Amino acid sequence: HVQLVESGGGLVQPGGSLRLSCAASKSILNILAMGWYRQAPGKQRELVAAITSNSSTYFDDSVKGRFTISRDNARNTVFLQMNSVKAEDAAGYYCNAAPPTTRCWGQGTQVTVSS
Repeated sequence: HVQLVESGGGLVQPGGSLRLSCAASKSILNILAMGWYRQAPGKQRELVAAITSNSSTYFDDSVKGRFTISRDNARNTVFLQMNSVKAEDAAGYYCNAAPPTTRCWGQGTQVTVSS
């Protein structure tokens, strides 16, 4: 199965930006849709954005207009650009197929929002 490694998280001020990366260990060309998920303490993991192999996108209402998702199939990488970050965006962020494959969950990357 493909291994996924997320990076790019960190501390960001409200209103700031971050770019998350998800590097896959092998080609993602055959994965119809890749997604970014997040999980805040005490909450369920939720899908926030997804992108299909032909670059159609989906965004949860909570991030629509602020986040963008892209994929670079040649580099087996999926990106999540987070703009106008809010306190409620603080969470661990994970990438996976959409819908997700249990074996492919990585360690995630933590996003902390604080002024």
